[in-house]
Amino acid sequence: MKNSLVIFLLFLMIGCANIEPRRPVNPKPSTTIYKQAIEESKKLNKIEEARILAFIKNDSLSEYIQSSSGFWYKYIKKVNEEQPTPNVGDDVVFEYNIKDLRDSIIYGKEELGVKSYKVDKEDLITGLQKGIKLMKIGETITFVFPSYNAFGIVGDQERIGINETIKSTVTLINIK
Repeated sequence: MKNSLVIFLLFLMIGCANIEPRRPVNPKPSTTIYKQAIEESKKLNKIEEARILAFIKNDSLSEYIQSSSGFWYKYIKKVNEEQPTPNVGDDVVFEYNIKDLRDSIIYGKEELGVKSYKVDKEDLITGLQKGIKLMKIGETITFVFPSYNAFGIVGDQERIGINETIKSTVTLINIK
């Protein structure tokens, strides 16, 4: 019994001498999937951007400005006076609509109503969050949001499809 205990302890000490971490048999198999997804997203974004640029080209009476955030916009009513634009935490009041690129109304102003929004502190589609910060009180701007600045790969589960570009005409009513 004593010998078997000594052999067992000796075996245990030798077995635990080299602690080697376990490694996956197939390291990082998801990396390939992520790279493929990224490449696929880039292709979809290029197709969407080409569609938006064609839309802008067809609207030759308007001058669109490309934002650094990846969306385009045009002024319907521009305020040239020195006025503040919304900052993080400001309460803004605005009204807006949402259309597709064929000018079909998805959500009208009447349906959406007048909205109050605390800048960057409440949930709102990414494009509108960034676009509102460009506006002054009384301005009306039409934004063209690619899907990654709008409802993305899931849509809104009701009327806006996956990867759908939208237009939104926004009027900033007040900044508090």
